Amino acid sequence: MNHYGEKLALIDDIIALISGSIYGIPTIVIMIIPFIVGLIIGFFIKKILKIMIVLAILALIASFLGLVSLTSIATELGHLASTYGPQVYYYISLVIGVLPLGLGFFVGLIIGFLLS
Repeated sequence: MNHYGEKLALIDDIIALISGSIYGIPTIVIMIIPFIVGLIIGFFIKKILKIMIVLAILALIASFLGLVSLTSIATELGHLASTYGPQVYYYISLVIGVLPLGLGFFVGLIIGFLLS
């Protein structure tokens, strides 16, 4: 078989795998789940970043007006990170451990981030 025939056989094998099923669940459904989870996580990341930017601007304005000092804000942020950081790390490791992180997850993450 020539090189061109081997490429076609590989494509046929991939199409057969996609059109098949795993434990009775169609393969395309299993491939869509990481994409949808990536969309949701990308959406939430963008929302959280927007909230963080607004809070940072408010903290700078409050510091400029003398209502709070930046060192107290940094101390509180350090306290929050030490309190809730391990929990966040635990749940992120659970999501990464459960999901088959493939191209679909990262494409969904980027699209969810850009379209929210």
